[in-house]
Amino acid sequence: MALPKVKKSRSRTRHRRSHAMKFKNPAITVCSHCGQPKRPHAVCSHCGYYNDRQVLTIEE
Repeated sequence: MALPKVKKSRSRTRHRRSHAMKFKNPAITVCSHCGQPKRPHAVCSHCGYYNDRQVLTIEE
């Protein structure tokens, strides 16, 4: 198995990987109950529904 002759510094490695470590925009879906934008696989903060059933009671 091939081994590197010289250790690569942390700076060089991270500089090469920098494109992979970028922050990506969070995925956003629409709530099936109220139509507000929300994160996928999370309870809707506007109406409290998840997977077509009420999980939280939101006080107005």
